Amino acid sequence: MTSFYSINRSFTLLYFPLLSSHCLPTFLLINVSSANSLLRFIDGKRESGRRKAENMAIAEIREEEEEAAPLLEEIEGASKPRRIALFVEPSPFAYVSGYKNRFQNFIKYLREMGDEVMVVTTHEGVPEEFYGAKLIGSRSFPFPWYQKVPLSLALSPRIISEVAKFKPDIIHASSPGIMVFGALIIAKLLGVPIVMSYHTHVPVYIPRYTFSWLVKPMWLVIKFLHRAADLTLVPSAAIARDLQAARVTAANKIRLWNKGVDSESFHPRFRNYDMRVRLSNGEPEKPLIIHVGRLGVEKSLDFLKRVMDRLPDVRIAFIGDGPYRGKLENLFSGMPVVFTGMLIGEELSQAYASGDVFVMPSESETLGQVVSEAMSSGIPVVAARAGGIPDIIPADQEGKTSFLFNPGDLEDCLNKLKPLLSSQELRETIGKAAREEMEKYDWRAATHIIRNENYNAAIWFWRKNRAHLLRPIQWLARRIFHSPEVNYE
Repeated sequence: MTSFYSINRSFTLLYFPLLSSHCLPTFLLINVSSANSLLRFIDGKRESGRRKAENMAIAEIREEEEEAAPLLEEIEGASKPRRIALFVEPSPFAYVSGYKNRFQNFIKYLREMGDEVMVVTTHEGVPEEFYGAKLIGSRSFPFPWYQKVPLSLALSPRIISEVAKFKPDIIHASSPGIMVFGALIIAKLLGVPIVMSYHTHVPVYIPRYTFSWLVKPMWLVIKFLHRAADLTLVPSAAIARDLQAARVTAANKIRLWNKGVDSESFHPRFRNYDMRVRLSNGEPEKPLIIHVGRLGVEKSLDFLKRVMDRLPDVRIAFIGDGPYRGKLENLFSGMPVVFTGMLIGEELSQAYASGDVFVMPSESETLGQVVSEAMSSGIPVVAARAGGIPDIIPADQEGKTSFLFNPGDLEDCLNKLKPLLSSQELRETIGKAAREEMEKYDWRAATHIIRNENYNAAIWFWRKNRAHLLRPIQWLARRIFHSPEVNYE
């Protein structure tokens, strides 16, 4: 009998080729059929009318119209504790990425607000306990083109059974990926709303890792997924615009997951002389540029080689790890550059606060969480004006809380960088303003909005779609049984 691990791996290996054909819907249908057979061991059939569309006065709208869902604060159970199943891939406990802190804080504050939380994620590095959430590791395997990214379909009998017994009120899956397909199938099998949050701008990455011709099929897959979701969350307005331009889903189903930062963990008080000595390779008096994050080709980190060629007195420290590290080490060979590998906890806090300037050359960030963390640590940022970065450093804050440069423009970058490196007073002024700005953004408040506004909107859309799907059945029942018309809206 074929193992589910083999199915998972086969699914991934076929993933991109399938995008360019019409096989994907058929493949998913086969998986739905298989998953249905697995439900024989799930204890009992869920009540057929679970959370049917309550009598709600909802005006009928077309999918693409800009009608906003109500907040549902007055709907029974809308603000009561919920059971939330999160499908997160890669793991928010082990994978080095900006969304790691986002999901960890999200879980923390959902639990604080009284919700029961289940987290299904890739199996590596899953802790025994995390704020009382139920944690389930799904056997994973490396992504063929990015070996340090673990993937899993999360559609084994064990996981289906665990999620069914948990009886979630809503399923929330990270996207794009492989696990989001499993989450979608389980949500449809159990008849619960599904929210997808978009964290990795894969169409931008594809030409750097595989073949450019896969970009269009990838957009088709993203559309397939997010049109099946009841709501899509994005980390920045720039990504929202990209998804709307690509007509991924209806514009009224795309919502912003507000930015936040842990301003206690990332604080100027963590500035540390010994850490600065380490990051500067024993020359703490030299100007020190730092970069924190995954070392991937999509991050445009080779741009910093051009910066160093023009600023030979500067030291650079790369904090983080990734598939591009070896090539970067060769590129910077013989130069005053330090690669620390992955740092966590207080060491990471010290690394942020002990630099002079944080430089972010990446043009593909969906938000750029590390930029927020650097600013919260009280150091100025010089970043490419691209992706979600302008959401953190908007036009009216440029030159006050940090600086943006035109992507790939070395002269523009140097014009912003040189004054900061040469003036401690300017660094302190900008760093203080950056810290004050980041103190406005709180993960608790961001979680409250997701829970009490965006999840409620997803439930509203789910009920509306469910009512529409029931109409043909209702019509047939009235004709056969002469039953009175029931309004599910």
